[in-house]
Amino acid sequence: MEPSDEREDLLRQIAAEYRETASLTGKPEMDPRLRAAMAAVPREAFVPESAIGAAYVNAPLPIGFGQTISQPYIVAIMTDLLELAPDSKVLEIGTGSGYQTAILAELAGQVFSIEAVPELASAAERRLAERGYGNVRVKAGDGSLGWPEEAPFDAIIATAAAREIPPALIAQLKPGGHMVIPVGPAYGGQDLLAVAKDESGEISERPVLPVAFVPFVTGRPGK
Repeated sequence: MEPSDEREDLLRQIAAEYRETASLTGKPEMDPRLRAAMAAVPREAFVPESAIGAAYVNAPLPIGFGQTISQPYIVAIMTDLLELAPDSKVLEIGTGSGYQTAILAELAGQVFSIEAVPELASAAERRLAERGYGNVRVKAGDGSLGWPEEAPFDAIIATAAAREIPPALIAQLKPGGHMVIPVGPAYGGQDLLAVAKDESGEISERPVLPVAFVPFVTGRPGK
């Protein structure tokens, strides 16, 4: 099967999972803009060479340094929950291989992405530049601190689990903005939270799905 056919098959699988989880997520189908973005981004370009044959399996894959590229359905639903507009300014915590970053870049005006592992940050930055994503900035650093120089953000997405929502991320979310973040103990017992800040600055949150993400890596020096 050609990669483009595999991608379409994966999108059908994601659509089926949307329907199955609609009672939890409130989203029975993928936003059309998101579906187009996921059809446009080749996942095989964002996985290690040894995993290319599994690029279109609807599952997470290891990318080295104890990190993973998320399951495509999870990439989709987390992105959908952000309710991005073409001019949105997005903060991503956990660049990883850059796949989620590329999806965000297809949908938003600006993407600022922080990766705790410098080697992954530099590789993702190069990979994204090679694919022409000029609206992305990547840096290595402690994601729990956010990116205060560029705040506030219309949307914040974290692809690693925190014990609790880092206060810096709440502070850097713009009124009217949305955050999606897994919260809970390392590797299990986590909830994917959809967080909203209203125009008065009040925070609300709701659990969306049970998930299992790698934990936040904190305390790394940035570039």
